[in-house]
Amino acid sequence: MYGLLTTARPAGRPATVPSGSDTTEEAVSGTSPDGPVPSAELGATAVTARPRRARRLAALVRREALRTGLAVVSGLALGLAFPPYDLWPLSLAAVAALSLLTRGRSARQGAWTGFVFGLPFFLILLKWLHVVGWDAVVGLSIAETLFVTLLGAALAVTSRLPLWPLWTACLWVAEEWARDRLPFGGFPWGRLAFAHTGSPFTPLAALGGAPLVTFAVALAAALIAGCAATLWGLRGNGTLRRAVPAFEAFGLAAAVTLAGLAVPVPTKADDTADIAIVQGNVQQAGMDFLGRPMKILDNHASATEKLAADIKAGRAKKPDLVIWPENSSDLDPFQYPQAYDRIDRAVKAIGVPVLVGALVDHPSKKGYVFNEGIVWDPKKGPGASYTKQHPVPFGEYVPFREQLSKIITRFQRVPRDFYPGNHTGVLQLGPARLGDVICFEVAYDEIVHDTVDAGARALVIQTNNATYGRTGQPEQQLAMSKLRAVEHGRAVVTAATSGISAVVAPDGTVTHRIPEFTQGVVSARIPLRDEMTLADRVGAAPEWALAIVGLLSCAAAVVSGRRGRTKDEKGQQ
Repeated sequence: MYGLLTTARPAGRPATVPSGSDTTEEAVSGTSPDGPVPSAELGATAVTARPRRARRLAALVRREALRTGLAVVSGLALGLAFPPYDLWPLSLAAVAALSLLTRGRSARQGAWTGFVFGLPFFLILLKWLHVVGWDAVVGLSIAETLFVTLLGAALAVTSRLPLWPLWTACLWVAEEWARDRLPFGGFPWGRLAFAHTGSPFTPLAALGGAPLVTFAVALAAALIAGCAATLWGLRGNGTLRRAVPAFEAFGLAAAVTLAGLAVPVPTKADDTADIAIVQGNVQQAGMDFLGRPMKILDNHASATEKLAADIKAGRAKKPDLVIWPENSSDLDPFQYPQAYDRIDRAVKAIGVPVLVGALVDHPSKKGYVFNEGIVWDPKKGPGASYTKQHPVPFGEYVPFREQLSKIITRFQRVPRDFYPGNHTGVLQLGPARLGDVICFEVAYDEIVHDTVDAGARALVIQTNNATYGRTGQPEQQLAMSKLRAVEHGRAVVTAATSGISAVVAPDGTVTHRIPEFTQGVVSARIPLRDEMTLADRVGAAPEWALAIVGLLSCAAAVVSGRRGRTKDEKGQQ
């Protein structure tokens, strides 16, 4: 096995200059053994040097064409591993391919391979942004690809170290750690873990969260790459004994893949609550989903009143609480009396607390709004609330608004900036203590973890995906809810204005769902749990540890490379 996981340092290149090179001392100084070179001859040399550089560039393109093409195909394959395609085994093949394509390469070559791998991956993953504009798809994809470019360089330099599959897996965690935080609070879409919400790797989330799932996927893939590299090296001259390290690597990859199946995922309820999710639907999909004022609010209020009528007629069971989605009130109920009254009538009709999603004007900062979930009681009216802590940059607020709005006029369609909240969303709704998480916040480990740590017995994801309906984005977000359910051992309720509204059990199974662009109500009994998973207890510690190990492996590779070059230079003297 040691033979597989180590790579001998390539022999140093000869210290001679190829024939015809223009880097000899005579060419640099402009002299010859017979005296100074005439200026006409220098000009002729410069002219002939240009075709030589062009030929070298053409040769480089031809030499790298196959590797580049394979990296592009691998990136596309990784995109297909995520929803709405859900071909998760392709993630193993794609990560293994990137490991092989960067193996033994220079940092610069690895960076290029990482770039041409990452760009098609993010283009297919984030194509739902075309609703905003294809320039937004390309711009965000390039920004995210820069992280994969650095990953490619790091994979290349560490591929010569012993135990390189281990460092590969740590580097994937480090890359996702950085994307989760930078810039403007990060954008963690496309983490390997989010492609594995229904695979043998999924239960590992209960031990170490999404970072541990990513680590296991990348480790299994790197071991598969090591197996393939060893077998390829033995072609035409291999024996069964020399192939043993390859079989060992494959066996380890299989063990890592199946390890999650041995992880218990507790689902026993300490208590239960009967809930109803209202999906009121929107007037139209896309950027202009709001339609006329009060339309979305009336849709949700009417669906709630219809449920109340069914309960009164004995056709439905009365829930303990009702959940409306993000932006279910399209007007600030504290500024518009008609919105307040419409909500109040619906809540009194159903007779139980309702979690209402609304945009509320900031009381002291003009031009700022809160994106809130408000507990609305049938007797007391509006009470406790949660304000979204992580507004989406360029979607819910515009950084450097004054400067950028002059260049990109589209930002004017975001007329007001969302103001971030400063506390978790643990709210008491009737008999249930629920943790509210709004929309994209489900992608961020720390927000969901802090909510559970503060006492949430189940999670609610209030979301509005009407802008991105039928683009695959709602499926990607629902996949994150499934992973969070396993990670925290909590039922996760997703309430969406236009879909997909769903109930996810603590084991990650979707038990109820409403299709997109359909008005409907889901009634379900959800478990309320107090037991904490190991992932809850350790928090972000595994992610930090794995990321630091990955970065240290890069430092070790750089130091090792410098020592090797120094020895070569001494040996040539």
